[in-house]
Amino acid sequence: MSSVIDYLPLILKGMLLTIEVAVLSLLISVLLGMIGALAKMSGSRIARSIAGIYTTVIRGMPDLVLMTLIFFGGQILLNNVGEKLGLEYIDVSPFVAGVITIGFIFGAYMAETFRGGILAVSRGEIEAGYAFGMTPMKVFMRITLPAMVRHALPGFGNNWLVLTKATALISIIGLHDMVFNALVAGGTTRKPFTFLCVVAFLYLLITGVSDIGIRWLDKRYSVGVRKA
Repeated sequence: MSSVIDYLPLILKGMLLTIEVAVLSLLISVLLGMIGALAKMSGSRIARSIAGIYTTVIRGMPDLVLMTLIFFGGQILLNNVGEKLGLEYIDVSPFVAGVITIGFIFGAYMAETFRGGILAVSRGEIEAGYAFGMTPMKVFMRITLPAMVRHALPGFGNNWLVLTKATALISIIGLHDMVFNALVAGGTTRKPFTFLCVVAFLYLLITGVSDIGIRWLDKRYSVGVRKA
């Protein structure tokens, strides 16, 4: 127990870094997800094809494989381009690489979630907006988007919980998150199981608090909606 107390500040420091990675990755995934959803529903065949390939490839490959491919392969590609441009060696930090990679991966899942939410919006509401003389942008911002949020929240919440757990993968690229710090503490004290149990509890704490927040948002966006 004393060893856990000694290393607890280090693990909590890693926990804060884990939460930071998760939140920033979520912002990127939401942006990519919205772009992907609109692309898949657009009238452009090229946009639909690109979005389709993106979601199919990302959802069909393990996150661990994608993490290593994007981190190591992306850095090699970036430096090859930089070398041709006469730039010095570019060292991508594990933090930046982790955020971009997780955001890129879960952008594909968010795209399908948002697409389903948009398709669930009543066509009558959208047509009513056009009947009042709204522009397509106003219809989307004032009618489609707010209504889509309610339909997409269950899938969005699930994606967020899975994304949060996926942050554990960034320890393999050298980021000192709470998994990395727990493995260091476990190796030093020869009590890896104990520290991994601590990390498991902290992840449960994060997801538990997140679940409460998601339930609150669901109630907030379901005000005035009759449940089946």
